Amino acid sequence: MVQDLAQTFHVAPSMLYTIAFAVLLLSALVLGFILNRVLHHWTKKRKNSRGELVFALFESLPVPLLVLAALYIGIEMLTLPHQYERVASKLVFALLVLILFYFPAKAVILFLRRMGQRQPHMEQVAQPAAFLIRALFAVLALIIVLENLGVSLTAVWTTLGVGSVAVALALQETLSNFFAGLYILADRPVSHGDYVKLDGGQEGYVVRVGWRSTVIRTLANNFVIVPNATLAKAIITNFSVPELRMAYPLQVSVAYGTEHERVEKVLLEVAQEAIREGTEGLLGEPAPMVRLIPGFGASSLDFSLIVQLRQFSDQFAVQSELRKRILKRFEKEGIQIPFPTRTILFEGAPPTGPAAG
Repeated sequence: MVQDLAQTFHVAPSMLYTIAFAVLLLSALVLGFILNRVLHHWTKKRKNSRGELVFALFESLPVPLLVLAALYIGIEMLTLPHQYERVASKLVFALLVLILFYFPAKAVILFLRRMGQRQPHMEQVAQPAAFLIRALFAVLALIIVLENLGVSLTAVWTTLGVGSVAVALALQETLSNFFAGLYILADRPVSHGDYVKLDGGQEGYVVRVGWRSTVIRTLANNFVIVPNATLAKAIITNFSVPELRMAYPLQVSVAYGTEHERVEKVLLEVAQEAIREGTEGLLGEPAPMVRLIPGFGASSLDFSLIVQLRQFSDQFAVQSELRKRILKRFEKEGIQIPFPTRTILFEGAPPTGPAAG
């Protein structure tokens, strides 16, 4: 049939085959693009529903599937020269492999995106994870296609093996920080805006959690850059969870012999007065309390005035205000804050007192 058409139009059969294939492919591309737009429209229409995931999964498939169908029809309907038929068969196989690997990769990526929409803290993890999934499926598909085409990958595997070891050794710290960053973003031991303290002594507000490091802003308004691998292994105290409100024990010492009931009453009155007058950062609920803790010091009775703070950074202003109020009230009540004293006995010292005379 093609030969007859070629003789009728006085063109070479190869040219006619090329035109026929071009028409089939062009028709497949146009129809696939139209279907893609239709499915994309339904994806937007079904936003935030289960249907969105289904339509989003299929909206990219019409073009490759129709191109594959066009190639298959061309091979079956047209009597191609042997070399053309062989190339077309290889192309059909390669396209089929790509589609088979693309579909599950697309499904996983859409699932990750949906999870990132529902849980905003997972969005930063979903982006690199999607890239890794695309790369993994693309490499697997490429390996199968190349093997089918008869390309020997032995030399490639050898080169990649040696190269990957060298790269892994060179980027050991970088990769460690990268995967630690993924863990931090997924597990969320710290989040943006949290006030944290590490077991190494660094503390401040979390400004940014990146792929290599986490930035902490100290109260002195300086940045501390902590590698993610170090942060992942650190013991972290997060003062912003489970809530910003926190209890703070303010230690107060008085002289031995002072009535503890009197001290407790005075400290509570000072705290309640500061609350009534609206001291910034000091909360009235739960109510303040006084405990004889840590208790018996070397030269003093040590009490703890426990108050509630709005957030961690309020402790400094509240401490200063309460201490000034306590000093003024103690002076008024005649309650003494003792200086540290120590009695030293010397061996062999001469006795003192009336008995010595």
